[in-house]
Amino acid sequence: MATVKRPAPASLADPFYYLANARTLVDWVRDHHGDLLLDGEKAQLGAWLGAGHEARALLVRMVMRQGEHFRLSRLRYREIGDPAPVADELLALGLVQSRTPIPVQELADLLTLIELNRCFAGAFAEAGLARAAKGIKRDWLRARPEYATPRPFDDWWPVSQDRLLSLACMPLFERLRLMFFGNLHQDGSEFVLTELGNQRYETVAFTPESRAFHHRAEVDHYLALHHLRRRLEQGEAPASLLEALPAPLDNDWLAARRAKLMYQLARAAEKAGDDDTALRAYRHSDDHEARVRQARLLERRGDHGGAFALAQAGLAQPRDEAELQGLQRLYRRLYKKMGAPAPTPVTEADILTRTLTLPPSKERVERLAAGALAGPVYYVENHLFNGLLALLCWEALYAPLPGAFFHPFHAGPADLYRPGFAERRSELLAACLARLEDGSYRAAIMARYRQKQGISCPLLAWPALSEPLLERALSCIPPAHLSAVFTRLLSDLRGHGSGLPDLIRFLPGGGYELIEVKGPGDRLQDNQRRWLAFFHQQGIAASVCQVRWLP
Repeated sequence: MATVKRPAPASLADPFYYLANARTLVDWVRDHHGDLLLDGEKAQLGAWLGAGHEARALLVRMVMRQGEHFRLSRLRYREIGDPAPVADELLALGLVQSRTPIPVQELADLLTLIELNRCFAGAFAEAGLARAAKGIKRDWLRARPEYATPRPFDDWWPVSQDRLLSLACMPLFERLRLMFFGNLHQDGSEFVLTELGNQRYETVAFTPESRAFHHRAEVDHYLALHHLRRRLEQGEAPASLLEALPAPLDNDWLAARRAKLMYQLARAAEKAGDDDTALRAYRHSDDHEARVRQARLLERRGDHGGAFALAQAGLAQPRDEAELQGLQRLYRRLYKKMGAPAPTPVTEADILTRTLTLPPSKERVERLAAGALAGPVYYVENHLFNGLLALLCWEALYAPLPGAFFHPFHAGPADLYRPGFAERRSELLAACLARLEDGSYRAAIMARYRQKQGISCPLLAWPALSEPLLERALSCIPPAHLSAVFTRLLSDLRGHGSGLPDLIRFLPGGGYELIEVKGPGDRLQDNQRRWLAFFHQQGIAASVCQVRWLP
């Protein structure tokens, strides 16, 4: 299998380290995604690459900062020097602009309170706002019709000696970042954190096929969904955003992102009282929560027939355990009204519950319970079994499958929480789980724990897993129990990765008990109930500890 050189972070001893990192990112995208760039984008990149050293550095500094508009006086960096001639070079190359109209509220954000007072001194005095706070003045300006039209910075404040530069290439650099990382929540800081040693990642071989996107339409689709989600967060009406949703692509990953956004639009519409939009969005979303929410909304509106029909359809082919549980409850509420057969009784697991009465405290009830119970007792929550699974199946998690890893800053495979994750690695996972049968799992897990300590992994919370805890767990938890738990986790890592009991208590005779702790007024969540029922079915000791306060 052909491999390619991994991009590496620049030394922080270089004052232009950020420029070197940006060049690494750009070169990687050009080499691996060059076929997805348009001629105009390649020309913009060529202009940046052909600019002077300081000009390239200043543009990267601007791209790394928040926003797209920057005052020249705020662009002073020791390694770059006087920004004025550097800015002129970027202007000549068309990478930045100087006369971009901006709304008055953005102008207010760019100015200090003193500068804002100078710019609008007469207007504030006439309105009696001379001594008002900046936020009040900003809101007043935004509401005034005479300031409704965006203007260039120089037109808003003609006497200013400053200049405003606006990025003309931000869409390009956003696209480059997306194609490199495969997401928009990571950025150039990953290079810095890795160089500092604050973040460590597993080394996975890259192949020429190691890329997040294979078609330009996929990049466009991701960006469109991203921008719609941002507009939703900024308060735009869900109905208008739903109309702007791009048509689906033949791509399971992007289809899941689109379904999730549609579900979020539906939830926002429901909260805003726009039931029609909410129902339309729920109906077209394949998100695992959408069908239950749609049925509940129909029930609340009095459309019991529609809600019941949806429940029946879902019960015939539920998407996951959570949906099954929600639709079963709906069926039980409606079957009499619809004259339907009674549902098969659901036998609740007989879960042992103990009450622990303690003095009132601000400490977490889980830690209070751990200290009060006979031990040793560890507060592990979801971390123990997820962590043991990761350590046992490390080579399967970090197998260099196409599309799983495509840059050096992956904490885990890109498809970790997507349907089909386990199926794609079935042989590798089977080989790892076979260690539970031949008895080699304990040595393998402890060796991996010492070897990989501190490497970022989404299934591992290193501070929560001490060596004594792992050694006790591996000596007390039978391999058959581990196999059952791991198999359930792998069937749906996103759905089953949470809800595990808070505590593990090791018993004097060598056994163990899992304990879910609930504070005063707290009750079991659905995912916790499902795990407790599973443990009961598997013969794994699990109980609930209800904490009460002493009067």
